[in-house]
Amino acid sequence: MTSFRSVFPVLALCWLAVFFDGMDVNIYGAVMPYMLDDAGLGMTAADAGTIGSWTTFGMLIGALLAGNVTDWLGRRPMLVASVVLFSLGSGLCAAAGSAGLFGAGRFVAGLGLGGLMPLCLAMVLEFAPPRRAALTAGLLMTSYHVGGMAATGLGMTLAPAAGWRWVFWAGVLPAVIAVPLLLKLLPESPGVLLARGRRDEAYAVADRYGLPRPAPVVAPAAGAKGRLAAIRALFRQESRWATPLLWLASFCGLLLVYGVSTWLPQMMRSSGHGLDSSVSFLMVINAGGIVGMLIAGRTADRFGAVRVSAIWFLLTAAGALLLRNQLPLGVTYLVVAVTGVWLFSAQVMVYAATGTVYRDSERAAGLGWVTGVGRTGAIVGPWLIGVLAQNGNETWGFTAFALTGAVGATAIALVPLARRLSGPRPQSPATVTAKA
Repeated sequence: MTSFRSVFPVLALCWLAVFFDGMDVNIYGAVMPYMLDDAGLGMTAADAGTIGSWTTFGMLIGALLAGNVTDWLGRRPMLVASVVLFSLGSGLCAAAGSAGLFGAGRFVAGLGLGGLMPLCLAMVLEFAPPRRAALTAGLLMTSYHVGGMAATGLGMTLAPAAGWRWVFWAGVLPAVIAVPLLLKLLPESPGVLLARGRRDEAYAVADRYGLPRPAPVVAPAAGAKGRLAAIRALFRQESRWATPLLWLASFCGLLLVYGVSTWLPQMMRSSGHGLDSSVSFLMVINAGGIVGMLIAGRTADRFGAVRVSAIWFLLTAAGALLLRNQLPLGVTYLVVAVTGVWLFSAQVMVYAATGTVYRDSERAAGLGWVTGVGRTGAIVGPWLIGVLAQNGNETWGFTAFALTGAVGATAIALVPLARRLSGPRPQSPATVTAKA
């Protein structure tokens, strides 16, 4: 019988890896104001936005690569490779003498970051007790925001005293700290071991952690025909209108997440706040994100993921509009914190809603495409605010975020209507038999 105690070692190791993931993603936004002030680097606001998009483009490529080679190499080696890659990218950024070389470092970091989160989620969900899966995933996701807070702390302490490069040198620490622990203590997935023909090892790991022994599964059709069939399945009658709406909602959600993570300090600085307080807003919004991750799942269990995601998007839009105004500092901190509660978990609820739309055989492909299309929003967000900043319109970024939140809310709210208009979902033979 699987217990929460049995998943704890895996959860702790993956929590550490995702902590460093969150630190690396947020570290750029935490030091960007200092980098723009560094005449020797020669980075413009437009360069800063483009480099932010290079990071997320690297993440898209990294996620695709990880998805294709994980079953061949194993999840543990891919996790280790991901940590090594984004640590290497951070080192390249620290040593970069120009904006172009710095961007190359961020792209390399993105390659590692792209595969890490899905791999960690897959690991903890495989080892978690079925009734504690949502709790386990929520606990794992808090580490991303704790890492974001750590990045902000490094930006506020190291960058003014020693320069922004030392913050990126600190980003090399994951390779020193996490990699040895992952290699020594993290077990391989029993399912992956069995798929690679290592049945005895798979059963030994399952028995050690109190998991049910894995059984062989039927693989999806291989090759281009199999991938095309998986895509066509997402546009069956019952989901043909819901699919593009989910894609649009995911695009909006990740545009908000990565646009805010990259640009919030500089946008707040342009709104008239001091440099130190501007950077501290990134810590505050991540603190709100931790609270949001802890309450969103429970709220969605009661009221439905679609409804919660739509309301969360609207509240994010309202928070962005409020931040356009000159508010007292204490009120601004409060608005930023509360906006963080809604912003990050709105996107997570899009994923939860996706799981209710598709048949069991289509759910993995549906989630993969919702995530993949959403990554384009992660690329557009930093670039868009960079263009606005280059033209002296950084505060318009808050308006762009508000409009994005409104579009995301509309898209996800229309999903139930789209499913009703498409007609009833065909019943499986098992369901028909049960009703008979």
